[in-house]
Amino acid sequence: NDVPVGKKQELDIERLAHDGRGIAFFQGRTWFVSGAMPNERVIARVLSARNKVVDAQTLNVLKPTAERITPFCSLAGQCGGCTLQHMPIAQQRRFKQEAVLNQLQRVGVEVAEVAPLVHGEEQGYRCRTRLAVKVDEKGQVKLGFRALASQAIVSVEQCPILVEPLRAVLPSLTPLLHSLARADAIGHLELFQGNATVLLVRLNRALSAEDEQKIREYCTTQAIQLWWQTKAEPYPDAQEQALFYELPEFGLQVDYRPGDFVQVNPAVNRQMVQQALNWLELRADEYVLDLYCGLGNFSLPLAQAVQSVTAVEGVETMVQRAQQTALRQGIENIEFMCADLSQAQSSAAWAKQVYSAVVLDPPRDGADEVVKQLATMPIERILYVSCNPATLAR
Repeated sequence: NDVPVGKKQELDIERLAHDGRGIAFFQGRTWFVSGAMPNERVIARVLSARNKVVDAQTLNVLKPTAERITPFCSLAGQCGGCTLQHMPIAQQRRFKQEAVLNQLQRVGVEVAEVAPLVHGEEQGYRCRTRLAVKVDEKGQVKLGFRALASQAIVSVEQCPILVEPLRAVLPSLTPLLHSLARADAIGHLELFQGNATVLLVRLNRALSAEDEQKIREYCTTQAIQLWWQTKAEPYPDAQEQALFYELPEFGLQVDYRPGDFVQVNPAVNRQMVQQALNWLELRADEYVLDLYCGLGNFSLPLAQAVQSVTAVEGVETMVQRAQQTALRQGIENIEFMCADLSQAQSSAAWAKQVYSAVVLDPPRDGADEVVKQLATMPIERILYVSCNPATLAR
């Protein structure tokens, strides 16, 4: 029989899945239940079902485990953003570390040593967020985050995980949208925090001059940068606007624009870069290859420690920005190149050079073609930075 969406079911949770959802087994199906912990009995609501797998959300905890805590955010369990706040932070970190090790062990990779965890603050760390905008048939504006496993919008006036400057801006955005004649022209808003606070307005169609001016005046009052986006790359309202984040341990500024990939946790990013350089134990005469280099998050610090860095990235605009960043700060020993690293690159000039170390920091879908190629190259040290344990293991 089909399991209808919305059905409520009492379940006993046995263990956690790799993404932190609770796993239960009932009537021949495997249930993945967000907001549940092992050894709990819960009432769960079905979000979706396919074949023998059911995705569900905890509605009520009938028998909680002793480890369960009250989330610090009142929207936890509704908003789709933070799914582990019912778990103590030390347990969250332990769970994530174990998830990586389990993925590696599953494919037969032996882990010789596990380094101490790199971590930051539990709250007030996130330097970017995206807010959905919806105007209903009565003209009421809703601004917030997508609900868990849904396109519905959960209204948000505060988000404790955002850095303080973004938290300060958030409550005033809904009144701004209400003041516009055609808020339905806006698809979503994004907030960024680097050297400045930034508001990006993503337009579905053109705004009136009056509405544009209201947004401009709002940004001036709030002392934040305004950026626009239609279908192409985001552009600044004022051409002289500059946006960068800092790697203070290296005296570096990394230029970026809304839409570029940057780590959302600046404090952890700085620790991660420092950890990478410590592990590589670089010498001044070495040549290093940085794959999926992005804006130069690793390339720029690497260049301070070695003879030369070859940095390869698939997004042309990010390559250009990385080149500008290096030039602006007088760094001349990095060669940035654009290449599609999802395709074989054995004939590329950079692939024929000799390197003593390689850093790769691929997207979630991994580096399948690249690792095949690296296996054929005489490289002493490889440092793989992964955001997805499953593709890392493969």
